[in-house]
Amino acid sequence: MIKNTLHFGNPAYLSIKNSQLVIKLPEVEKNDTLPESFKAESVRTIPIEDIGVVVIDNKQITFTSGLMEALLDNNCAVITCDSKSMPQGLLLPLEKNTTQSERFQAQIDASLPLKKQLWQQTVQQKIENQAAVLSQCKMQNVKCKITENVPVTNMLKWASDVKSGDSDNLEGRAAAYYWKNIFATKIEDFTRGKDGVPPNNLLNYGYAILRAVVARALVASGLLPTLGIHHHNKYNAYCLADDVMEPYRPFVDKLVAGIVNEEIEQCRNLEIELTKEIKVKLLQIPVLDVIIGGQRSLLMSAAGQTTASLAKCYLGEIRKIAYPVFQ
Repeated sequence: MIKNTLHFGNPAYLSIKNSQLVIKLPEVEKNDTLPESFKAESVRTIPIEDIGVVVIDNKQITFTSGLMEALLDNNCAVITCDSKSMPQGLLLPLEKNTTQSERFQAQIDASLPLKKQLWQQTVQQKIENQAAVLSQCKMQNVKCKITENVPVTNMLKWASDVKSGDSDNLEGRAAAYYWKNIFATKIEDFTRGKDGVPPNNLLNYGYAILRAVVARALVASGLLPTLGIHHHNKYNAYCLADDVMEPYRPFVDKLVAGIVNEEIEQCRNLEIELTKEIKVKLLQIPVLDVIIGGQRSLLMSAAGQTTASLAKCYLGEIRKIAYPVFQ
């Protein structure tokens, strides 16, 4: 089932009745990204079971505790935004798997060699997906820096050379090359950084949505989002989500690259702001088409397959994580 991503950017009162999210909007005609059918009346409903992600982007939004309980029981990720409309908080259920205790223990007991092998697989697929993004930019004649003289064969070579635990840090080498070449020629010397110049703001927003989707999938698979494979910052509550989302990041990058090129073609200011229209595009991340296991799937569903396979790796049932690939 396709799960909806709902964004609330205006004052609203959100409650629950008969397993339906009840939405009361004082300014319906100005609401950000609800379906068009929601804008005809001041009170509308949507089944709780159809919701996957909720983004709260206004300080004048009221939740009832009953609604919060229902959303969490449905394993919905609730994202809250700060005063700059950037995702700041993430609310997830404490338990959504019948064998959660067993899986927690398997995750905790995972050996270092297993973690290094899992990280090797993760980095390899991330680099391969990054190479595919650059290659598609070139084939589609998008205004990227990449040319016939800047091939992606080097990235594919780095991916194949990744050792257990990525001891040679080929992920970093690939990232430096990747960020240098992905965006339009008008963005000179682009550097990826959380506080960097645009389109870093778009990437930050997109990654926050992706992180919520992956964290939601981890909880559904009975895993601790905090206990990572590679990431282990003591201040990070979502280390495992940050690990697992790595091969998914290029899907966000491609979407952002498309937005950047549209802005350039329309001769707009390169200081790209996170407008309502751009948010609408980025909120489509959970329903992007991906290929996983040779089958086409929505990104949110693919994340569930990835986390389920990771749980099986921890349990010793399989040895390879299922990650999406570009085709």
